[in-house]
Amino acid sequence: MENLTWLEIHALFDFLSMVAGLTIGMWFRRVCFRSFPHPVPEIYRHRYIIALLTGAVAGAYLFGTLNGMLSLEHDGGLLLGKSVLGGIIGGIIGTELFKWRTGIRGSTGLVLVPSLALGIAIGRVGCFLAGLPDFTYGIPTNTFFGYDFGDGILRHPVQLYESALMLVFRIMFLVAIWRRSAFWFRNGFYLFILFYAAQRFVWEFLKPYAAVAGGLNIFQWLAIVMGLYAFGMIVRNEQFSRWGKRID
Repeated sequence: MENLTWLEIHALFDFLSMVAGLTIGMWFRRVCFRSFPHPVPEIYRHRYIIALLTGAVAGAYLFGTLNGMLSLEHDGGLLLGKSVLGGIIGGIIGTELFKWRTGIRGSTGLVLVPSLALGIAIGRVGCFLAGLPDFTYGIPTNTFFGYDFGDGILRHPVQLYESALMLVFRIMFLVAIWRRSAFWFRNGFYLFILFYAAQRFVWEFLKPYAAVAGGLNIFQWLAIVMGLYAFGMIVRNEQFSRWGKRID
């Protein structure tokens, strides 16, 4: 890794997270959902994937760039950045709009959860190894787990905090699915979104990003929106399930 630039390290781990995510996703679909119908009709699947990826890429770069422009000193030019949280929100918006246009009902994200959790865990290790130029490190700390990224200052390695929690959630998710938990089958994707939003909101207090309103940075406000969305969907699903109605 010593001979690679921070951009090359980041690109390498982005690639590894994508490959691992796709592999795990196909395995999960084949093993855990072989007896379940695909949530997206075959005629729409390619367009669904395009909508998902378009939304994810747009959200990642939109909010990552916006946060960089708010939090970094620059010469007024475009400071391109990307964000996992922004990508998730963009992907949700893209798929929800597509489902609304095509009349697809029900959650379509459950099968993506193991891939997303593992992909984020791997990607965050890349952020950690990329060091200071990646601008994903935490604020200075005197705690024993502070890490020196090369400038002599011990900082919170928040990238590794997030990576560890994503692995923990992935284990919880797989155990729940293996046990055939009806609650997790109904709400697994929304539980992932709620968990990710909650932990991300907390870690943002340990990052040097600029506040935009109410003492919170842009990612914390996005995390609040994500959390409310996920909580609302879980409540709706449980209400439908309790009264024997279709979840849509």
